[in-house]
Amino acid sequence: MRLSERGRITIPKALRDRFGLNHNVEVEITPTSKGRLIHKRAAAQHPVERVHAVLARGGNTDAYLEEIRGR
Repeated sequence: MRLSERGRITIPKALRDRFGLNHNVEVEITPTSKGRLIHKRAAAQHPVERVHAVLARGGNTDAYLEEIRGR
């Protein structure tokens, strides 16, 4: 791998395929005693999981919408 003038690196296709590094995958670079470790960033939380507490409230959806809209 080579660092470009703009600070970018190209990971060879064989390695991207082997480790599931698609074009939109974010990676983190961590310093280690032997060099640098590149690993996939933890997957973002699923949108449904982010609103689970709201969905688990129960009650009337229309009333909740009116409440949050200030009516």
